[in-house]
Amino acid sequence: MLVDITLKITPKMTKDAQGNLKKALVGHLGTHFDVMNKEFPLEYTRRQGIVFDVSGVRNRDIDITDIDLGAIESHMFVAFFTGYIDEVPYGSKEYFSSHPALSNILIDALLAKNVSIIGVDCAGVRNGKEHTSMDQHCADHGVFIVENLCDLKAVIGRCVINTYPMNYAEMTGLPCRVVAEV
Repeated sequence: MLVDITLKITPKMTKDAQGNLKKALVGHLGTHFDVMNKEFPLEYTRRQGIVFDVSGVRNRDIDITDIDLGAIESHMFVAFFTGYIDEVPYGSKEYFSSHPALSNILIDALLAKNVSIIGVDCAGVRNGKEHTSMDQHCADHGVFIVENLCDLKAVIGRCVINTYPMNYAEMTGLPCRVVAEV
């Protein structure tokens, strides 16, 4: 079964996002990854994946104790179902500023596991000023972060995840279509 975990964008969502995020139409609208100064390798388009349910974590960063780190293998697409995109409207100021975050320790553990992609159903793996620097840190380790995924609850556990970014040049973000096979 194929499950599209790409956020479907409406004109209202576009308008809301433009009002609350400067880069909303420069590759950062909806499901996308911040390409930083890297090129998305074609071999990353199809990855073994795992989606962790961390929707019960509130009022703190998501940490290594919240997932089974042993289930992660090298080159995987590792995603986190927080439920945030279902609770807070995409494009709102709150959506971009108050989303859940992965702890620095968890992110470094994922990098040490040599994952290919980290996916979240919110605006990023870190908040505020840490957002861009963490995206760059991950990119420097060959890891891309896909933001604003949806319907992750339908694919919790192991699956195959296909990611197809637009073939844009000289952009800071690349919109992508992400489809899970379960």
